[in-house]
Amino acid sequence: MTNTIFSPIVKCSTLVELLRYRAFHQPNQLAYTFLLDGETETVRLSYGELDQQARAIAAKLQSLGVTGSRALLLYPPGLEFIAAFFGCLYAGVVAVPLYPPRPNRSVFYIQAIVTDAQATVALTTTSIWSTLEQRLAQTPGLQALQWLKSDSVDSKLGKKWQASTVTDDTLAWLQYTSGSTATPKGVMVSHRNILYNSEYIKQAFELTPASVSVSWLPHFHDMGLIDGIIQPLYTGFPGFLMPPVAFVQQPIRWLWMISRYKATHCGGPNFAYDLCCAKVTAGEQEALDLSTWCSAYSGAEPVRRETLERFTAKFSSCGFRTRSFYPCYGLAEATLMVSGGLVKDEPIYCTVQTDVLEQNQFVEVSETTQKTKHMVGCGHSWLNTKIVIADPELCILSSTGKVGEIWVSGPTVAQGYWQKPLETEYNFQAYLADTGEGPFLRTRDLGFIKDGELFVTGRLKDLIIIRGRNHYPQDIEQTVEQSDMALRPSCGAAFAVEINGVEQLVIVQEVERSYLRKLNVHKVVENIRYAVRQEHDLQVYAVSLLKTQTIPRTSSGKIQRHACRDKFQRGELDVVEYGSWSLGARTKQAISKADTNPG
Repeated sequence: MTNTIFSPIVKCSTLVELLRYRAFHQPNQLAYTFLLDGETETVRLSYGELDQQARAIAAKLQSLGVTGSRALLLYPPGLEFIAAFFGCLYAGVVAVPLYPPRPNRSVFYIQAIVTDAQATVALTTTSIWSTLEQRLAQTPGLQALQWLKSDSVDSKLGKKWQASTVTDDTLAWLQYTSGSTATPKGVMVSHRNILYNSEYIKQAFELTPASVSVSWLPHFHDMGLIDGIIQPLYTGFPGFLMPPVAFVQQPIRWLWMISRYKATHCGGPNFAYDLCCAKVTAGEQEALDLSTWCSAYSGAEPVRRETLERFTAKFSSCGFRTRSFYPCYGLAEATLMVSGGLVKDEPIYCTVQTDVLEQNQFVEVSETTQKTKHMVGCGHSWLNTKIVIADPELCILSSTGKVGEIWVSGPTVAQGYWQKPLETEYNFQAYLADTGEGPFLRTRDLGFIKDGELFVTGRLKDLIIIRGRNHYPQDIEQTVEQSDMALRPSCGAAFAVEINGVEQLVIVQEVERSYLRKLNVHKVVENIRYAVRQEHDLQVYAVSLLKTQTIPRTSSGKIQRHACRDKFQRGELDVVEYGSWSLGARTKQAISKADTNPG
């Protein structure tokens, strides 16, 4: 049965209907503006122009006979991606947004997703194609795809477009949660999921056609795609976009755009606000007006009270207010947003006892108590979504005062993982053992609810989240073991630790026995750091090189990442001589005394 979503202006059941509606009734209204360097406008798109480009790309896809199949979208930041994305939807093709490989980088992650998604076609730009063409011969799976350079498609082809049979239950795209080379998982997002979650966001953030957003978030991540691109279209307000690298290089550019376009709604991970605090100078602040910014959301990684307070203190002279901050929680498996508070409210904090929290319980204490952690509330559910806290082992509701796994139900929960029925059943079809209520999505995140407010405390899963990006440890571990011949395959662990309030990457890796006597520690560490930086865009905070056969394992031989993390923090790993390295500390003694605070 069709589940129609209502917005103040539009009644529709698919994204295709939504864009067609806007193109018919508001053809000349500005939809998107892209600033290549975060400062200069380079291209704009109206609803009518976007519809025309989408129809032309869709007609070309239909002529290739790929309706119903999966299509990779390999695009740099820019409006070409948006046209290609909607071109796929118009053609009834399932979009698979990915980031294009950089020169001299492995394309193995793309090959893994091609295999998993069973993709038959790939769309990109002429410039990206020129860098990929010579590498295809070495990657048969990519060479077998039909390649379409969307920026060379004749716009007149749009007249040949034939509307496909697309309903609210039709799969719109696969959101790959990490680009994992080991076990890629494509979250299946339907038109119904995205329209429901878009209404969810609109109501929670009190968005209207008078709103304005500015986004630097990557379009191949759920937050960048849904909030930065789809939400402006859904509610009918202009979206201003810039490349992530432009923000990272000069964070002031993001704030300049907010000030220049009088943005009301935008945000990012916690690190983005930290970066602004660290990099924006007093002189740059003088030209800023952030008074229009009423929903500065923070999500995708742990929200830290210290960051919110530091940012507010620094930019209050620019008109930024504490109540503008909007901590929230979500994940790709729930399309995007799960919880958030009221726009008019200031962030809600809860100070808890650290040692009690480590035992999966929470006790609120005064801020003057020693060994405490300041938790930031992430709001509550909206519309028909339900959040419960469950015992992850017993699958029953957690008792009062207990930390448990966050379970979510409602139309915002996606359809499951593509071609993974067992993992879909476990993660998306959970039922409470005591009441039979369900199905729920098991988020694998831990938290508690206090006075109706959700507090996220940690993760059951091994997913590493640094600077708002998700990284699967097995991918990093594979990169590490291949970085130097002295390292033992399948004998390493990658994990994150909290150092002075910031998540940092740590590598623990065994050394081959034959290399122990002649080990060049400096060379091995530098090879690890370089490989991880090149393949994952991550800075390694610390490396511990272990003696052969000493890494913690389960009885079945699996690496125990949590045990590695605990031993690292206690200084109990069996490290080779001079085999410990960290930023700012070159000896094992310095590392063992590092000021760490488990998250």
